[in-house]
Amino acid sequence: MNPEQIVLQAHRDTQNQRERIEKIAYCNQVRVLDAFRSNNISARHFAPTNGYGYDDIGRDALDATFAAAMQCEDALVRPQIVNGSHAIFLALSANAKNNTTILSVTGEPYDTLQGAIGTQGSSSNSLKEFGVRFYAIPLLPNGELDIEQITQKLDDSSITIVYLQRSRGYSWRLAISIEEMAKCFQIVKRKRPDVCIIVDNCYGEFTDVQEPVYVGADLIAGSLIKNPGGGIAPTGGYVAGNASYITNVANRLTVPGMGREVGSYAASYRPFFQGLFMASHVTSQCLMTATLFARVFELLGLETMPRYTDNRSDIIQAVRFNSPSDMEKFCVAIQHAAPIDSFVVPQAWDMPGYADKVIMAAGAFVQGATTELSADGPIREPYTMYMQGGLTYEHGRYAAIEVAKALTN
Repeated sequence: MNPEQIVLQAHRDTQNQRERIEKIAYCNQVRVLDAFRSNNISARHFAPTNGYGYDDIGRDALDATFAAAMQCEDALVRPQIVNGSHAIFLALSANAKNNTTILSVTGEPYDTLQGAIGTQGSSSNSLKEFGVRFYAIPLLPNGELDIEQITQKLDDSSITIVYLQRSRGYSWRLAISIEEMAKCFQIVKRKRPDVCIIVDNCYGEFTDVQEPVYVGADLIAGSLIKNPGGGIAPTGGYVAGNASYITNVANRLTVPGMGREVGSYAASYRPFFQGLFMASHVTSQCLMTATLFARVFELLGLETMPRYTDNRSDIIQAVRFNSPSDMEKFCVAIQHAAPIDSFVVPQAWDMPGYADKVIMAAGAFVQGATTELSADGPIREPYTMYMQGGLTYEHGRYAAIEVAKALTN
């Protein structure tokens, strides 16, 4: 088959998966719409503010709408949260105390967060520097949570936070499903109702009909230039969950005693509201694109994670290549198919926070927005690339043809 025929076959093969994804998107769209209507959102909530930001109705309404959409009691949605790592660090640092332990149940976190925690590097103001310990329980060989080890470790009374990374980072595993989370959180809370369960929800929002707080998490955190920004939010991040923990996060984000009452934004809040409204649909487009690429890769004889028939709990598609040159060909094709910077040729570089050179393709309207079609991976064996995004499935189909051409020439 030629590249066009390969992608057409993949499109046909993934019809059942697209129908399932559409059903999830519809359920989530209804919930988001209900969140807008229950908070009586109108054009007045888009208005910017300046100075201290007291009585910022747009900011406060965005928090309430986001919380309802994410099935949470409360939320902080802020352009001042610079990325997902910042949001996660806020959630952890605001609720961890000196001489306590964070228990990660999904192994070591991704590279950039390790510096913030203090398990790698020597960055100042890491959690380790403030007397917070970190203990990681690896996933089982099949990629599932090690419930037995988690249960035993909870006997350690110094553990006050249980941390779960939903997506895989640069790891060869499936994302943690809502069903797995529900089972784990029930066991954790039965044994230690006092601990705070925090989920790195990056790449996972709106991929299922439920969010982690609905099944027992206390806090979720992520980036607005991923799923919940709908490809429209220009920046920002969020922390959402139980109100008492959100208060701690607000005091860490700004100033204790002022918390969420301060913080202005001199641009319009409209992109954040509109992005949230579009998030369910855009996430479905990302999932469809990832599923299509998985099938294309499989037809080309490459190893994928997840496979095209698997249910998905994040928007990331991993694929293993035979050499660094194939990684480069893949990235060049993705970049060439982009609407922005299509003329750029990706090169591996020493990306801050990573131990190996990283190559990436990202021709995006919003820098680093992973709901836009992009790909990246460290240059190390096994040669694995991680792709995500696709604001439209049609763009994903076109890019898949370009990739198939590059890998078959």
